[in-house]
Amino acid sequence: MRISARVDYAVRAAVELAAAAPDSLTSERIAQAQGIPARFLQAILGDLQHARLVTSQRGREGGYRLALPPSEVSIARVMRVEQGFLAEVHGQRPEDVEYPGPAAPLANVWVAAREAYRKVLENVTLADVVAGTMPPQVAELVELESAWRSFGVPAAD
Repeated sequence: MRISARVDYAVRAAVELAAAAPDSLTSERIAQAQGIPARFLQAILGDLQHARLVTSQRGREGGYRLALPPSEVSIARVMRVEQGFLAEVHGQRPEDVEYPGPAAPLANVWVAAREAYRKVLENVTLADVVAGTMPPQVAELVELESAWRSFGVPAAD
């Protein structure tokens, strides 16, 4: 699983707005609170506005705020604004991938992996993150010891 800096920043900015809801925050305040480069954040907030997840108001009392209640915005929804599909294989959706010969069933593995990923990201809302509570199926995964270990490529002898 790879989460780009842009996606990470977008989700963190949305969480910061959720924590302030229904009040608004300036981009400077969000950038400072989350350690996000200001110019990068401006572009991200523009994307979130275009997707109608965030609204803005100019002026002294201006700033950004969520367009929806935090309980109605999933992490997946924010991620899709910045990366499109949650899972791609060479730029294609997993169900559109076709492999020859014995690799043909591999497309099923990609589809299943996407579904597992989606089940977590679709079920966790900004409100869940702000409250520090996860839905039961996500909380169960977090409790697994193996969830906290990375399984990279073994070192060569």
